[in-house]
Amino acid sequence: MINVSNLSKTFTNHPVLKGIDFSVQQGEIVVIIGPSGTGKSTLLRCLNYLETPTTGTIQIGPIKVEAGHASSKQITQLRQQSSFVFQNYALFANKTALENVAEGLMTVWKEPKQQALATSMKILEQVGLGDKAHQYPAQLSGGQQQRVGIARAMAAKGEVILFDEPTSALDPEWVDEVLAVMKQLARSKQTMIVVTHEMQFAREVADKIIFMEGGHIVEQGPPEQLFNAPQSERTRAFLARAMKG
Repeated sequence: MINVSNLSKTFTNHPVLKGIDFSVQQGEIVVIIGPSGTGKSTLLRCLNYLETPTTGTIQIGPIKVEAGHASSKQITQLRQQSSFVFQNYALFANKTALENVAEGLMTVWKEPKQQALATSMKILEQVGLGDKAHQYPAQLSGGQQQRVGIARAMAAKGEVILFDEPTSALDPEWVDEVLAVMKQLARSKQTMIVVTHEMQFAREVADKIIFMEGGHIVEQGPPEQLFNAPQSERTRAFLARAMKG
């Protein structure tokens, strides 16, 4: 369903991603872990061209794009195959929770307003925010804002939801409510690629873990393999520190 081949990204002569290859099957939960500054978020952003990759190919569903040769139409089609949950929520401050979720349905998918609002209300109820539908982001806690962000991603109709450290900006008291929604999505077999430092979540929910360092994939495999019998010394050292923390 998702295939990434020889993906690289260079910022002003500084290589951040170096020949990344991986695949994701439909309904699979892939969690990307690794030290800060190793290219995890850049990889995620390249998958839907929030960052333009330097080389490589990305295929999501039926849409395949080759870096350096992608037309604006192909990039638009690729973006429609995925949705993004940001670290900092990225909600429209002047729109209610309901309007934030409905915005993409109306602008991207051209749904009539009432239909989009009805769909968005159902999704807000799924994430436990039906009673907050008419409140603005400033009236919501960080955890509630991030759940609106997840609801917006759910409404986008993409093949995969990309999560970029979705709990990193949250106070500890709000982390569990966001992880609970993500676990709910995982149980529904929503395809997800998640960059996170939440090791327990990764261990519980992931079908596959990817460990990155220095712009490379060092090791990938099922959670039981990576957490219990990692093949790389770098993976072992990282997990020893991460699990202790």
